[in-house]
Amino acid sequence: MNISIRTTKASYRPSSVLLLIAFALSGCSSNPDIPTSSISLKPNYLHGGGLQNSAPDGDQKWWQQFGDKQLALLVERAAIANHDVRIAVERAKQARAGTGAVDSRLFPSVNLVASQSDTRTSLPAMVKQSMLDTRASRVGVDVAWEIDLFGGARAAASAAEKDAAAAKLGIAGAQLIVASEVARQYFIWHGARQRLNILQSLLQTQRDTECLTRSRNREGMASEFDVARAAGETLSMEASLPQLHTLMSVTESRIAVLTGASASTLVPELHVKEEFHWISTQAPFSGQPADLLRRRPDILAAEQQLSAESSRLVEAKANRFPKLFLSALFGQQALTLNNTLSLSASRYSNVAGAFVLPIFNAGHIKAGIEAQTAREQQVLLSYEQTILNAVEDVENSLAVLTGEQQRIDALTAAEKEREIALEHARSLFREGQIDLLQLLDVQRALLATELTLTESHAQRAVSYVQLYKALGGGWQALPLPANAQIATNSLSGVKQ
Repeated sequence: MNISIRTTKASYRPSSVLLLIAFALSGCSSNPDIPTSSISLKPNYLHGGGLQNSAPDGDQKWWQQFGDKQLALLVERAAIANHDVRIAVERAKQARAGTGAVDSRLFPSVNLVASQSDTRTSLPAMVKQSMLDTRASRVGVDVAWEIDLFGGARAAASAAEKDAAAAKLGIAGAQLIVASEVARQYFIWHGARQRLNILQSLLQTQRDTECLTRSRNREGMASEFDVARAAGETLSMEASLPQLHTLMSVTESRIAVLTGASASTLVPELHVKEEFHWISTQAPFSGQPADLLRRRPDILAAEQQLSAESSRLVEAKANRFPKLFLSALFGQQALTLNNTLSLSASRYSNVAGAFVLPIFNAGHIKAGIEAQTAREQQVLLSYEQTILNAVEDVENSLAVLTGEQQRIDALTAAEKEREIALEHARSLFREGQIDLLQLLDVQRALLATELTLTESHAQRAVSYVQLYKALGGGWQALPLPANAQIATNSLSGVKQ
């Protein structure tokens, strides 16, 4: 039950005292009390000891650290043309438009009203002396305003603004995901191509081994077992070729879609004549996990969402307090009576104020506050989970990258030793101390090491990409999407 006190007075200008009170009370808004996270972050990363420790520049174009022009072209084209990014832009536009709808509660609504009425009867003229035929024309301006006494409307407007900020950060998040996925697929494709080339060389060596083994078998110097084993290894290597061809086709299709093109389109950046080289980039990372709170767009967006829910809690609590409504109608009207008497146009007005105080509503307002409080706690926990996931991403990336670097070091050392062994084997073969089969075995061992090393190089490059993504860097330097004509805001850290 609500108690409503309403006063009206016709043909009267709005009370200046009432308006002054309304303007004064409209400033009585409450700021949201945003809950703080209980997550305690360590001063350093657990697995970061093996890598360079320096705070990265938030605007760093990490995709350029690999020294690959084709990769940079793909990443920047995807940031502009990718459909997930463009969808995120439209969501941000929708959220920004929503702020205008909510902000309108803070201002009066003004409407132009006009009406025409014509009332006639077929009664005798004598009767019409008391039951007049009337033709009336009215035009006026209608003004209505809910005065925001206790900040409910302002809290709703603030919540909508934070939602729009979170949606805009969603663009940055989508761009970061797309950029890292393009780089990841790019390195997977080149790793597969290099492994394919090495495997083809290894297969040729194995075929030479099989041919020699069969020749020696005919001469009685090798058994059927040796022939079967050599033939089996040849077939096994041949079976690996289609898998690599498939991997290259799938990754190229994925890159095409990520850059906004059809999967049926070749990606020209993958088919340049320049030889691809693995570059041992040094990925700097922040030694402070707390830096993620201001770098990762998903954490920044989750923080804005939490702030929005806190503002909505203020809005829900404001429903416990009185509300004040003002309305006014001003205009002119013209009357014609019995088609004979025309009255000159006259002005009319109506000014009204309504004061509504909630007394009893069967717990409706309390339930709304409790529901919003629970919603705020859900978003707080989601915010904390986002932080934990971000730290986990960085720790996992550091651990994988450290391990992969150690693997590359060991494989590089093994490759050098096998190269030395191959040189010795060639020398011994020229001197007649070993036969061709032994030389091919040494050559095959070197190619197998190169194959594993290439795979490790690709994995290390992917790990660097994952680390950059986990750190949340570089999105500030990405070009704006093709449909990014969205309203700007003053939120710190949000790309304008």
